[in-house]
Amino acid sequence: MAIDGHAVLLTGPSGGGKSDLALRLIDQGGALIADDVSELYSGDGGLHLRFPVAAPRELQGRMEVRGLGIMPVRWIADAPPLILVAELVPPSAIERMPSPLMAKYGDFSVAMAKITPFEASAVAKLRLAVAAAASHIMAPL
Repeated sequence: MAIDGHAVLLTGPSGGGKSDLALRLIDQGGALIADDVSELYSGDGGLHLRFPVAAPRELQGRMEVRGLGIMPVRWIADAPPLILVAELVPPSAIERMPSPLMAKYGDFSVAMAKITPFEASAVAKLRLAVAAAASHIMAPL
């Protein structure tokens, strides 16, 4: 996903809320980079996400929306650098005051946040985590 000018990777189990949260983010101004599978690559000194090179082009800019099928949505082809990995987890996996987390991809470290995707505040929490990772606001102590 592209959120507020930054790339965010949503991770979690099948049925864990990735598409649901992505659809709400798109509805509030975000953009899809890729649905279901994203490709990580390094470029310009950073780690980026893109629609997989080997995937069928007719699926670019489309996502599976349960109950509606494969639908066109707002998307971008050239994603900004990856700034956050959002691990979608159940409420029981959320710490009230977590220590900062990092995800490691080869030589790259990326800020990570655990988010419960079906909460009404999930989009707002994700935007706050993006702002914290981009140093627009103070990250938790």
